Amino acid sequence: MNLDYNMKMTQEQRLVLTQNMQQSIKLLQMSLHDLREYIDNEYSENPVLEVNEEISSYDDEQINRDVNIEDKYDHKKLVEELYSDNYKDRSETNYSNEEVSPLNFIEKKVSLKEYLQEQLIEADIDQYMLDICNYIVESLDYRGYLEISTGELAEELNIPEEIVNKALEVVQALEPYGIGARNIKECLLIQSLKLNILDDVIEKIILNHLENIAENKYETVAKDLNINPREAQRYGDLIKKLEPKPSRGFYTGEEVNYIIPDAEIKNVDGEFFILMNESVLPRLMINKTYRDVLRNNQDSETNTYVKEKINQALFLIKSIEQRKNTLYKVLECVVEKQNDFFKFGRQYIKPLTLKEVAEIINLHESTVSRAIKDKYVLTSYGTVKIKDLFASGLSSNNNEDMATSKIKNEIKKIIEEENKSKPLSDQLISSMLVEKNMNISRRTVAKYREELGIKSSSARKRL
Repeated sequence: MNLDYNMKMTQEQRLVLTQNMQQSIKLLQMSLHDLREYIDNEYSENPVLEVNEEISSYDDEQINRDVNIEDKYDHKKLVEELYSDNYKDRSETNYSNEEVSPLNFIEKKVSLKEYLQEQLIEADIDQYMLDICNYIVESLDYRGYLEISTGELAEELNIPEEIVNKALEVVQALEPYGIGARNIKECLLIQSLKLNILDDVIEKIILNHLENIAENKYETVAKDLNINPREAQRYGDLIKKLEPKPSRGFYTGEEVNYIIPDAEIKNVDGEFFILMNESVLPRLMINKTYRDVLRNNQDSETNTYVKEKINQALFLIKSIEQRKNTLYKVLECVVEKQNDFFKFGRQYIKPLTLKEVAEIINLHESTVSRAIKDKYVLTSYGTVKIKDLFASGLSSNNNEDMATSKIKNEIKKIIEEENKSKPLSDQLISSMLVEKNMNISRRTVAKYREELGIKSSSARKRL
């Protein structure tokens, strides 16, 4: 028998996307309400975690000897920061096992992301592709759309964009159909394909005539596509049965009927201060009993279990702190850039992009996007969604930028002052805005009007 022992080199493509990495992404984009629920769940599942108002004395060197901490960071500094004076005013959460709330027995809605991840486990893909797909799923917004570009995802994961595109194809093949689309047109095209109704006519209507279909302008559609109006209406009816929000029916976090602001922007004598809202979160620390177990217990299996749980607890504490620090950095920049809004109100919101803020605070654009997702701040003008302070700009004749919100306010004002017996058409409103150096088309007026919840001119008419 000839046993030939040769050394052989093989190249393997792997993506290091650890559970910790995914947890960090999750926490960053959670609303304060969802974060509190997440912490409650982690507390109930990890016996090492403890909630206490008293500052714990940490023997940092001993902990690092006892626990082979996976994430190398200054743990003592982190603990000192967590238990500084800034945290002394927190309200204590009652975690008594004796109290049983009937709310605990209410059936939990199915999470969209959990539903997608369950399908991915059954998909015929390797672990490398599964990790990328899960990363994409974590990046979906509340509608089920992918707002972050594949280029940005590729940069974050340090992999070629073509691999991200392949993973996105896998995600877009999942149910509910339309998931992972970049916009409504792609969403409807995916659904049409999956439902076997996609043909050249439907594709052209979705790409070029969605607005006409919404307004029942079938003659316009028919003329452009060289079909009869009845056929155009039949196609329109098919498209109207599709779902523009594929996440509908699943829990996405948007269903919360009350808002917990992440911070308050306080005006003190013309100077603005950011006060992070930490009172709703329990203070987490490591239970001393389990640290003693590591020091005194000789059982290797027990030690391994305790080390794992302490590692998970430490990373959770670190991730919560990172979430707070990242959001604080973003808010600092937003307060500086939108100073007039915080002084005078919504009509003074200026154009501001994620990219602009990302460059100033030296973070990736997608990180800023996740940091502001589903988060609110309390201001002198009410509770505001942070995302609303990132207003896109429109060019005007005098080369100044006009914020989208300012345009919307002007449209609203014009409609409020119109003659109700002769409501203004979108075209007339567009012309009036042009006279005010706000160059936007009739279609854009219609879009903003709908976003404001204002009906068309025919529906607004009063005798």
